Amino acid sequence: MFDVDVRFMRRAIALARGGEGHTAPNPIVGAVITDRECRIIGEGFHRRIGGPHAEVNAVRSVKDPALLRDATIYVTLEPCSHYGKTPPCAKLLIDCGIPRVVVGSGDPNPRVAGRGVKMLREAGIEVVEGVLEEECRRLNPAFMTAHSLRRPFITLKWAQTADGYVDSRRSPFGGALKISTPLGSVLVHRLRSLHDAIMVGSGTVIADNPRLDCRLWAAAAGSPRPIIADRRGRIAPDAFAPERQAIYLRGDEPLVDAMARLYSDYGLTSVLVEGGPTIIEALMREGLYDLVRIETSPLKLANQGGTQAPSAPPFPPFSTFRAGSNSVSLYSHNPLVGVNYL
Repeated sequence: MFDVDVRFMRRAIALARGGEGHTAPNPIVGAVITDRECRIIGEGFHRRIGGPHAEVNAVRSVKDPALLRDATIYVTLEPCSHYGKTPPCAKLLIDCGIPRVVVGSGDPNPRVAGRGVKMLREAGIEVVEGVLEEECRRLNPAFMTAHSLRRPFITLKWAQTADGYVDSRRSPFGGALKISTPLGSVLVHRLRSLHDAIMVGSGTVIADNPRLDCRLWAAAAGSPRPIIADRRGRIAPDAFAPERQAIYLRGDEPLVDAMARLYSDYGLTSVLVEGGPTIIEALMREGLYDLVRIETSPLKLANQGGTQAPSAPPFPPFSTFRAGSNSVSLYSHNPLVGVNYL
């Protein structure tokens, strides 16, 4: 690994972040192209789902295509080798005559998983792998986790009072207790936009009739897909509009199998679980979570009582910040989730 490779891979990492929130379930990827004098002649990143990949945008940005025959391309993720919504990027690099490719991290997606690098090497291209590998992997914790563990990246989220309640005792026609601040609500909708689906239990649907959308945050891919954990079949199959393509988890299927099926059958790489406490606590008992987000209000219910919040994970948060008058704490035992996540 050369110092110059590290320098340009850092630039590719910075570029990749331009696609955050717009590419899921595909990863965010950045690419930089340099000439023989180590001058940047092209850059690009994956801007949106279904659009050109980072390598394509970088190649297109090069003013003189002849320069590519003496160039090096730095890409944060192994170039794809299959036809999906776009042609394979590995083939593009071969056709362009780029002689050297520097890759940050491999692609765990079974459709790629080394095939892109193999295709490049078989074409006589020099490939350098593993430059800033961990930093590149941390760009896409959901994508990496889902394709490595064959289940979605799972985020558990709730808001609680200072004395540990997620809701007050309700009158027959009472609404849910408002705990999140206006800023906290906007941040939650941003969090929703970063996930493929939002999961709640049937009790939450009956009590709150939630919309489970991103109306407070502009999401390129629209609102996440609703998932309803409804073991007793209490929710009608038309509870959400047909275009939302709601998924209903019925019966007594073990949670670990249900999560695996969300990945294998529906292609979901990330799920945000918003409650209620029963489904959150069940997932925590099984260790089926990667990120926990807890928003805590200074409000106390005292003698009013209500619905108890789940217990926080048994380790310290990796980040705590303010959302108006509330505090938000983030917990994770997934090594791909670092201090810069969210």
